[in-house]
Amino acid sequence: MIEICDDAPDGPSAIYLSEYLLDINDGAGFLTSLSDADQKKVRQQGTRCKVAKGEGVFFQGDPHTGVWIVESGRVRTFYAGPSGREITLAYWSIGHFLGGPEVFGTGRHVWSADALEDSELLFVSGMSLQRLVREVPDVAVAVINGLVNKGKCYSALIQMLGTRTVSERLRQLLLILAETYGRHERGCVIIDRTITYDQIASIVGATRQWVTQSLDRLQSEGVLTVSRKEITVRDVSLLLA
Repeated sequence: MIEICDDAPDGPSAIYLSEYLLDINDGAGFLTSLSDADQKKVRQQGTRCKVAKGEGVFFQGDPHTGVWIVESGRVRTFYAGPSGREITLAYWSIGHFLGGPEVFGTGRHVWSADALEDSELLFVSGMSLQRLVREVPDVAVAVINGLVNKGKCYSALIQMLGTRTVSERLRQLLLILAETYGRHERGCVIIDRTITYDQIASIVGATRQWVTQSLDRLQSEGVLTVSRKEITVRDVSLLLA
């Protein structure tokens, strides 16, 4: 299974296209990297909010107002092109923050975010975060590290989109899902079907029909089997072929 960084909270990993599986959940310790006293200072400056499944957190083109730290649930960030077609950038899980890169509340969002499931977030305004950065050095370090990890995430995504075929991206996503969400049984890796074909298509940059056909092909080749509830990877090494 994937090695998660020591300061990452328990729970599901972030998901995004990357060749570097060991780094995929870096940044999940945004708050846990701080002392209890400094965490308390951040929470005192923040506002807890609940976001229902499917509800937007922020929208492409809207002014930046601050950052949201995921306390429970998962949040998707995505970009919508002029045609309306969407590509999923990442799924962010507990401990990650979103709302950058303009964390101090300037400029406009260049992508959107919505909740994949009912979620609880801690919102810290740009003005409050700027004040915290000036007053608490470890908060400044946490913000810098968080932005570094976001930069690595989107750099990895660009590399995958620019250098891998759609088929290769699908195989890599299956590897990531197997490593981060899979459970080992009888020599296989079983992935619960919490992700839909539409969601897979949006991550790898394809259509739902193409995803269906490609998974059917992998199934006929004996790489995996698909049921209504699970994707069973029979041999993970075959995804590397």
